[in-house]
Amino acid sequence: MRLQLSTWPEVEAYLTRSTGIIVPIGSTEQHGPNGLIGTDALCPEIVANGVAERIDVLVAPTINVGMAQHHLAFPGSITLRPSTLIAVIRDMVQSLARAGFRHIYFFNGHGGNVATVQAAFAEIYAENSLAGAPGSPLHLKLANWYQGRRVGEVSRELFAGDEGSHATPSEISLTWHAYPQAAKRVAMQPARAPTGNFRDAEDYRRVFPDGRIGSNPMLASVEAGRRLFEASVEDTIEDYTAFLAR
Repeated sequence: MRLQLSTWPEVEAYLTRSTGIIVPIGSTEQHGPNGLIGTDALCPEIVANGVAERIDVLVAPTINVGMAQHHLAFPGSITLRPSTLIAVIRDMVQSLARAGFRHIYFFNGHGGNVATVQAAFAEIYAENSLAGAPGSPLHLKLANWYQGRRVGEVSRELFAGDEGSHATPSEISLTWHAYPQAAKRVAMQPARAPTGNFRDAEDYRRVFPDGRIGSNPMLASVEAGRRLFEASVEDTIEDYTAFLAR
């Protein structure tokens, strides 16, 4: 069940059954020579919608733009400041809480969002504590689709040391599963990208000129994406169901 495709009476009826909602969150940033710029937002959205086909859960609109300043030297990348993203998350949580949602599960596809989302959660809980309230009714969680147990098993089997940490064959495969028309073969040198550290956007492009970090996305495939999708749906159902039981 998707919030954007529901009417308010349908949402009101849903809230009599559950106070949980999944909020996909990602980023709009370069993903190497053959990866879609929307990869980090598409991946959690694809999986969340797959979960909603299996269990009774509402999926909120995806937060498509995140914390990605280090990608800005590549055309098409868009970022929010940490303070802006914190404000967006706070406003979304407060809007959902006013309607009666209590278990809000942020389902993430971008590592650069993690610290900021956790800071947003801390702000929300701090407001309640500083007000002297008896206890927050809200349960907030951040889960990363790429860290699921089953997803990790499939990624290691298929890609081993070529997975890397950005523009990975796993995330690109997952987007190709949902959008096979986007699959493209691009020659890359070296096959496995280098690893290392960076400071800002210009430094990132100097160190990683094609955008990849430690990965070989030439190994990506639609079939691998199907397996990762199925694994992630199972991981997420298990984790979300446990979260609701808190």
